[in-house]
Formats: sequence, structure tokens, C-alpha cells
Amino acid sequence: MWDTFWSRVRELSVSTVLVTFAVAIACSLYLIVLLLSHSPRKPFDEELIFKTNGPRGHIVSGKLDPVTKGSSNKDGIELSVVVPSYNEIGRILVGLTDAVTFLQEHLEDKWEILVVDDGSSDGTSKYCLDLAANHFKLKPGQLRVVKLTQNRGKGGAVRHGLLHMRGKYGLFADADGASRFSDVAKLLDSIKKHEEKGHAAMAIGSRAHMVNTDAVVKRSFIRNLLMYGLHTLVFIFGIRSIKDTQCGFKLFNRSATVQIFPYLHTEGWIFDVEILILALRKKVPVEEVAISWHEVDGSKMDLARDSINMAKDLVIIRMAYLLGIYSDKVEC
Repeated sequence: MWDTFWSRVRELSVSTVLVTFAVAIACSLYLIVLLLSHSPRKPFDEELIFKTNGPRGHIVSGKLDPVTKGSSNKDGIELSVVVPSYNEIGRILVGLTDAVTFLQEHLEDKWEILVVDDGSSDGTSKYCLDLAANHFKLKPGQLRVVKLTQNRGKGGAVRHGLLHMRGKYGLFADADGASRFSDVAKLLDSIKKHEEKGHAAMAIGSRAHMVNTDAVVKRSFIRNLLMYGLHTLVFIFGIRSIKDTQCGFKLFNRSATVQIFPYLHTEGWIFDVEILILALRKKVPVEEVAISWHEVDGSKMDLARDSINMAKDLVIIRMAYLLGIYSDKVEC
């Protein structure tokens, strides 16, 4: 009888230890993810002010209006183009020229470019305002510049810009002009098909069709290795319907913007993936559209360091949603 009793005690003890160990592992995992999770900072007061070229060469300022649920586009703007920029004096002219040429030809005055200067130290803001007034000779408000007091990362700059756009549609486009801007017409055609059903919708540029072209093949071995490694991680963590998550050419209608960007936590390079995770969670249709793209020198990404951070952030994003640390129901 005593042998049976002690045997059951030992079995109970082993079960208790295993349960305790499992609980400890789960708690530790939760705490690690919580500590490494992200929370976007609120904008400073000065980051809610834009500047634009005014009459007779003057620079004028104004207050940004936030995009809110149920709000409509303002000032008749059809398309807002958000250009996240960090020390881009050497590259941004090509991208802006491509954009302005297309917009003036196809959208008359129903467009705006919002350059979000992510704490540049090279005078990017002043340079863009000078281009607006003296090079492109734009009307006041067609190109607006917002300067972030402290660098937030590309995701933070994109989030800030799209949450203060005036247009019916919002596109974010890389400052280097790597994507051919006229391909925005393809994205607009794609998104309008979903809008006929009253849906929030996204259309994203894709370079997946270029995987065997010189634009990708002639990249360095390490760059392609890291690219494929990231694609594999993205696939493992649940984004399986999108072939190119990282292309910096994505279009949102106003409804999709309101459903996604107030809830975006990640401000670093991997923010594109969180956008897609939120779209999937909220059942926002996403259509991938093949675009023309070319490599442009001068990237601000540190290949080794930022690739490691992107992989880490990707794991944290996925785990944070699974564990309920990130929410798509309550604004950040």
C-alpha cells in the first residue's frame, strides 16, 4: 500500500514540475516579447506643422489635419503621395521629377506630395521646398514638407504621412525613385475594382516578376542571400499570398488607411510586413501588381545590422499578435 502511495506522489510531483516548467517558459516568452515589442511615439507639436512654398518665394506653414474614420478627402485631392526621406538631397530630385511629371499630366491639381523628413541633417526639407518653388514651380500646398524632430525610421515616417494625408488615396513611394511612378495608374485601377463593392482596399507594387532579371541577379551574393532568408521567414510567419512584401510602392484607399495605420506598431524597416498582417487580420483586400523597378545606389540600410533587426522584429511582430500584446482593435 505504501509503495503505491509513494509512487502516486512521485507521479504527481513529476506532473507538477512539468506544469510549473511549462508555465515558467510561457511567462518568460511573454515577458521577452513584451520587452522587445514596439510602441510608436506620439508626434511632437512641431511635427504636426507642415511647410510649403508660398507666394513671392516665401515659405508658409500650416497645421496637418488627421485622417479619421468617416472623413473624406480634402481640398479635392484625389491622390496623396507620401515620400519618407532621410538625408536624401543626393537622390530625391529624380523621384520627385518622375512623380510631378505624371501627376501634372494625369491629375491636374488633384494631387499632393507630402515629404516626411525623418530627422535629416543634410537640409532635405529646405531642398525640397526650394525644388517646389524654383524648379517645379508648384502651387502652394502641392508639395508639403513635414520634418520629424527625431528620426523614427521609415515605418514611422510613412505612418505619420499617411495619417495626415488629404487625398482619397494615399501612396507611399521611396525617395530614390526606384519604382517607375507612372505604374501608380495600375495600382489605382486595381484598387478601384474592390471599391465598387464598398471595401477598404490596398494595391501594392511587386518586383517578384523580376527575380531572374539583371536588376536582381547582379546584386551581391550576400544581398540576395539575405533577401531570400527574409522571404523565407515572412512565409513561415504567415504572409504566404504576397510574393514581395518589401517594395516601397504601396497604395491605400482612405478606408484602408484608417483601418491599418493607427494600429501600426513597427517603425523600422520591417513595417511593411506588419501592414500586411493587419490587412489580413482586418480582411482588407490586397492585390499585388507588377511594376517596373531598378536598383538605386545610396540606400540608408546597413545590410548586416538591419537584416538582423528585421528578422528579430518580424518574430516579435508575429508573437506579439499571437500573445495579445499587439492589438488591432485599440489605437496605439
